[in-house]
Amino acid sequence: MKLRDCHNIGDFRALAERRLPWPVFDYIDGAADDEITKARNTSAFDDVDLVPDVLAGVGEIDTSCTIMGRRSALPIMLSPTALQRAFHRDGERAVALAAEKFGVWFGISSLATHSIEEIAALTGGPKLFQLYVHKDKGLNASMIERCQDAKFDALALTVDTIVSGKRERCLRSGFTTPPRFTPSALWSYATRPRWTMDYVLGPKFRLPNLDGYVQEGTGRPVSIQDYFNTMLDTNMDWDTAARIRQDWGGPFALKGIMSVADARRAVEIGADAIMISNHGGRQLDGSRAPFDQLREIVDAVGGEIEIILDGGVRRGTHVLKSVAAGATAASGGRLYLYALAAVGQAGVERAVNILKEEIERGMQLMGVTSLSQLTPDRLRWR
Repeated sequence: MKLRDCHNIGDFRALAERRLPWPVFDYIDGAADDEITKARNTSAFDDVDLVPDVLAGVGEIDTSCTIMGRRSALPIMLSPTALQRAFHRDGERAVALAAEKFGVWFGISSLATHSIEEIAALTGGPKLFQLYVHKDKGLNASMIERCQDAKFDALALTVDTIVSGKRERCLRSGFTTPPRFTPSALWSYATRPRWTMDYVLGPKFRLPNLDGYVQEGTGRPVSIQDYFNTMLDTNMDWDTAARIRQDWGGPFALKGIMSVADARRAVEIGADAIMISNHGGRQLDGSRAPFDQLREIVDAVGGEIEIILDGGVRRGTHVLKSVAAGATAASGGRLYLYALAAVGQAGVERAVNILKEEIERGMQLMGVTSLSQLTPDRLRWR
C-alpha cells in the first residue's frame, strides 16, 4: 500500500498502521476507556441526511470562509496535536507547509516538537497556538509572550484536560514522550526500520516550547497521562480563562466546550470562538459527540461567537453537515495525523486535497455555490 492507494482518511489510517510501531500508532488511534466516544464522534454524522437541490448552476463555487479574522480557502482547520515528530521526522513543519499550500488554518500544541518561532518563520498562513495551562505560571506567560512576538494569529486555550483520560492502549504499550523502546514493543520497532532509523538518527526529540521550564517529555520520558496529571493546573477556572484572554490580547478561542452553559460563559468573557470538542474521545469516555451538541449550542450562541466543530471529521460531507448545522468550520487531528504518520508532508497534502475535492463535489451535488447557502433546511435529522 502506497500514497497513491489512499483515497480517503481511512486508507491513511491503514497505511499508518503498517508503517508505525504499534505503541506510536496506538497513541494516535487510541482514546479513553472503551473508546465509545471516539467512535460516536464520527458515527454522529450518520444521523443526519443532506437534502440536495438540482439545476442550480454550480459551474463556479466558493469554498472559502473567514475564521477569527483570516480567510481560509476551505471551511476546515488542522487542529493542534502534540508530539508530531514522534509520528514523522518532519512533524509540525510538514503540517504547516501543507496548510499554507491549501490556504487553511492549522495549529501547534504547547507540546509541539518544533518551536513557536520556527513555525512562525516557516509560514505566513493562518496559525493558532494551543495553550495547556501549566502549574508553572512563568511557563504560561512565556508561551503567550513568544506567540505574541512570533505574530501567531490566534490562541486557543484547551479547557478539557484538567486531568488525563485513561488511555488504556498507552497503558498497555508503555508509550511515553520521548518514545522508549520497551521490551514488549521491541519487535514492533525492529520491524518498522524506516520509522526507527528516522527517530534514532534524526534530531533529538524535544518539546522546545517548554525549554527552560520543564524536563518531562524532553529530558525525561513520561507518559502523557502522568504529564497531564502532574504538570497541568487543576485549579484552572473561568477567571483563569478571562485573564489569559486579556494577557493574549488577540483572537482567542476556547477548545473543549461541550455544553450550552459553557458556550454562554465563553461569550461573556469575550472569546472570539469556541471549538466544540471532546479531545477526540481521549478524555471523558461516554460524553456526547461534538456534532450531537452542535445544534443546541448554535441555537444558544450562534451569531454571537464563531463555532468550530472539532472531532470525528473524516469526510468532506462531514464538513458540509457541520456548516449547514451552523458551524463556521470543522476541524480535527486524526484527519491529517494518519497521513502525516504514513507519508509526511506529501501525505498531509493528499489528505487535505481529498477533503477539498469532497467538499467541492458535495457542494455541487447539493446545488450550492457558496457556504452561506448551506443552511439548516438542507439537513434532515433521523
